[in-house]
Amino acid sequence: MNPSLKYMFNLDPEVIYLNGAYMSPMLREVEEAGITGILGKRSPNRISTDDFFAPVKALKSAFTKLVGGDTPERVALIPSVSYGMAIATRNIPLRRGEKIILADEQFPSNVFGWEKLAHHTGASVIRVTPPQDFSDRGEHWNEKILNAIDESTKVVALPHFHWVDGTRFDLLAIRKKTWEVGAKLIIDGTQSIGAFPFDIQEIQPDAVIAAGYKWLMGPYGLGLAWFGPFFDDKEPLEENWINRMGSEDFSSLARYEPHYQPFARRYDMGEQSNFILVPMLTTAIGWINRQGVDHIQGYCKELVSKPLEILQSAGYQVEQPGWRSNHLVGIYLPKGLAVNHIKQELEKEKIFISVRGKSLRVSPHLYNEPADLEKLVSVLMNVSAKHRN
Repeated sequence: MNPSLKYMFNLDPEVIYLNGAYMSPMLREVEEAGITGILGKRSPNRISTDDFFAPVKALKSAFTKLVGGDTPERVALIPSVSYGMAIATRNIPLRRGEKIILADEQFPSNVFGWEKLAHHTGASVIRVTPPQDFSDRGEHWNEKILNAIDESTKVVALPHFHWVDGTRFDLLAIRKKTWEVGAKLIIDGTQSIGAFPFDIQEIQPDAVIAAGYKWLMGPYGLGLAWFGPFFDDKEPLEENWINRMGSEDFSSLARYEPHYQPFARRYDMGEQSNFILVPMLTTAIGWINRQGVDHIQGYCKELVSKPLEILQSAGYQVEQPGWRSNHLVGIYLPKGLAVNHIKQELEKEKIFISVRGKSLRVSPHLYNEPADLEKLVSVLMNVSAKHRN
């Protein structure tokens, strides 16, 4: 197994951080990019017109490479997932009796907007619940979603992996079904892109939206959204100066150009040229591209495979390997154990994970090493042994 890359981060050496799905730690080089951006504001006379555009273009190119796209102009800069979802909900027409399909207990940013759209149009939101039995749970959950998609379905809005426990949704099969019925596929890639292979050209979704501060390893407050051809001529949320044609020419801004920039550039948020956050996220995604997403996922698989087998033998439950990620795994407890109690026991040992729903959510990365998972298993085994006694 390759050595960990913990030295590239400023993590506390006494802490075992298994919580990348909550928020990534800061790469040293990302931190340096942010500091350089802050210092640059000292001398605004050095900030040129090109500085409003070239760094943003570089960021979009890096993200396009990451997701296997070929058109950086299809990427928009957004402040949050909810902003990107609001663009989608604003531009997809629905009527009474039509359906929006969601997986049960999705992250709220990919729920509230669809609920509001349904309320105003008379459409309905269908939340597809997972099976209670862990035997082939992921496979059967996917089957339920596919069966829920019919001729009345107009939108399917899903993550690639469920944020609570890492259950995988078969986006290729779901995309095929949405094509058959004429539905849009909107993907929340926040808990997958950057840590699990994702190919825009293979899946061909209508939109993919991702926050930047988790698996993209970037700062809080900046995300990215890819929009397909359906959105090429739709309405943005903002009427800002920089998303209009010819905005590169500052001397002509007061002519109030009525036409938008092409493709997804019309959806760029105001002040998209953030001179601090943009270089940080560009640096982070550049690092991911150099490491390789396949390598990141493979490294995480080596970390978690044996520990999860040990925990399952002790009565803990996890999704089957083919239907879950390796960078985000929900561990469900034996009966009688309380997740918050175990989280407290872990934190006493300076092991940091998340509690989401009824699961302990463990999310490692290249900064972790086998000893981290061994310590996690040791604490969980001790807690379950005490419970049985």
